[in-house]
Amino acid sequence: GNTELGDITPHNIKQLKLLNQVVFPVTYNDKFYKDVLEVGELAKLAYFNDIVVGAVCCRIDTSDNQRRLYIMTLGCLAPYRRLRIGTLMLEHVLKICHDDGNYDNVFLHVQVNNEGAIKFYEKFGFEIVEEKKNYYKRIEPADAYVLQKTFRQSKSDSSEQKSAQCLKDDATKVES
Repeated sequence: GNTELGDITPHNIKQLKLLNQVVFPVTYNDKFYKDVLEVGELAKLAYFNDIVVGAVCCRIDTSDNQRRLYIMTLGCLAPYRRLRIGTLMLEHVLKICHDDGNYDNVFLHVQVNNEGAIKFYEKFGFEIVEEKKNYYKRIEPADAYVLQKTFRQSKSDSSEQKSAQCLKDDATKVES
C-alpha cells in the first residue's frame, strides 16, 4: 500500500481527534488540538491508501537547560500496525531533529506495560531513562517510563564528564 504523511489542518483536525480516541487510553483536551495546529512539521497525519490511519504530534520542550523534542503522541490504528507506518512517523521526527541539529534529545512517555511500544522505540536507539509513578490518571497501570534518544550531552552532563576526564588525566600523569 501507499503510505504518506500529511499536514494537520483545521479541516482534518477532527480526524486526529477520532484517531486519538481509538488509539490511546487517555483523552486529550482542546488546548492539545489547538497547539497541534500551531506546530507545523511537528505534527502529521499518516495516510495508508488515502485513509488516515495514524498520527504523530510533537512539541519543543526547553526544560532542564536543554532543547528537547517531546513526542506527545505517536500512534496507528491496530489493523495498520506492522506496515512500517510508525517507523515512517518516527523517522520523520528524527529527521526534523537531525536537520535542525540543535536538539539535545527526543523523549516521550510510555505506559510501563506497553512492551510493544518500548521495543519499537528501543530499535531506534531510545532508552528508558526514568520511571514516573502515577503519571497517568484513570488508567491502569498509572506508571510511565520516560524513553529518550540522546543526540548530545546536556551542559551539566558534559561538564561532569570533562572534570572526570581531567581527574583521569591527572591520575595518568601521576602514574607515568
